[in-house]
Amino acid sequence: MEHLSPEAKLKQLGLDLPPAPTPKGVYKPCLVDRNYVYVSGHGPVTMDNKLLKGRVGSEVDKEQGKLAARQTGLTILSTLQANLGSLNKIKRVIKVLGMVNCTEDFGEHPYVINGCSELFVEIFGSDLGVGVRSAVGMGSLPENISVEIEAMFELY
Repeated sequence: MEHLSPEAKLKQLGLDLPPAPTPKGVYKPCLVDRNYVYVSGHGPVTMDNKLLKGRVGSEVDKEQGKLAARQTGLTILSTLQANLGSLNKIKRVIKVLGMVNCTEDFGEHPYVINGCSELFVEIFGSDLGVGVRSAVGMGSLPENISVEIEAMFELY
């Protein structure tokens, strides 16, 4: 089986990337340090530049939360593409930290963050698309977004 580049995989899957968000504070969306790129916390930006909002466990269910995590993954890819010029410069996923805006009794954080992790597997493959990960619950997130995710990638 032929190995497709991340850019080719994105096209094959028919995935469109939302607009890369601009910082809403004093930080860089991503930072390259030697062979690594660190991506700041991102929220789920839609194609029309809106945010997916709502607390998982009350305002939205876990399936909507998982979709928000997938959309956050697409937003991260958009930032990487905008700043690196191409997703083909990424060798592998190193780390993902997923934060779920959820009710106190919600406990399926890993399920929600799988929305992002499964997307990265689709784009980078079952080995290089999986890194170390944490999935945690938060009492709130900025602007009531459902999910915030930060990540680290190795570059070629």
